[in-house]
Amino acid sequence: MGQLSKVPSYGGDCTGRDGGSIMRPSSKNTAVVTGASSGIGAVYADRLAKRGYNLILVARNGTKLSTLAHRLKGELDVSVQTIAADLSDKNDLGRAEAMLRSNASINLLLNNAGTGATAPLLNSDVEQMDKMIRLNVLALTRLTYAAVPGFVARGGGTIINISSIVAISPETFNGVYGGTKAFVLAFSQSLHHELVAKGVRIQAVLPGATATGFWDLAGLPVHKLPTAIVMSAEDTVDAALAGLDQGEFVTIPSLVNRAEWEQFEATRRSMSGKLSRAVPAPRYNVNKGFRQ
Repeated sequence: MGQLSKVPSYGGDCTGRDGGSIMRPSSKNTAVVTGASSGIGAVYADRLAKRGYNLILVARNGTKLSTLAHRLKGELDVSVQTIAADLSDKNDLGRAEAMLRSNASINLLLNNAGTGATAPLLNSDVEQMDKMIRLNVLALTRLTYAAVPGFVARGGGTIINISSIVAISPETFNGVYGGTKAFVLAFSQSLHHELVAKGVRIQAVLPGATATGFWDLAGLPVHKLPTAIVMSAEDTVDAALAGLDQGEFVTIPSLVNRAEWEQFEATRRSMSGKLSRAVPAPRYNVNKGFRQ
């Protein structure tokens, strides 16, 4: 699951089960949730509102956003704003970036908006792959760049990036989709390294198969998957937030033995100082005397 890092709490003093900080926001804190109209994003909106966050919900489907916002405002004492935007569109993305730069109450950004595919490369439309990269990679990157300077200036904030298990298992589905989610994980690792000392919390969430409308859009209806591997969106989000409360940097909701991730990560880190050398490794038997 994830490395544990002790970080300052943001607006609260509760403690997670293993010493991490539980996020209990003050009344002035706001969470931005992208891809909020359904699935994982909508569940996050519900859970964050129940934790006391005011919300700014971003998604393409304005009607669904309005319905969700109306319900949350009716049930909970929170403010909910909506922004109908296609984040793969440059102009819509620019509006979301401007909002993140200008609203000083925002201290949590959930980068959840994304799309996927299950077909192999030879059966995939390259234009759809291009749009996937713009949404899964470019939009997430630009929104993060828009949010981070304010978080640092204000002394804290949290960014939750929704990756996927295909980030570490790219053979599972479409390779471009796996590549975009590997970017999300690697980007999150770099952000964590750079920003943790500045009070900015990063969490990468790697869900497995989750029962949402994602699968219909990706070309493989969820009912065709084995039920034993499909988690509900509610359980996925609740596990991810529990991981955040426990101080995890990487959360894999389905992984039973956290030591397996820690071993994977330790191996990666142990190689990091051995990857750049002035000469090729001996096994390649490169003889300098034959070079021109």
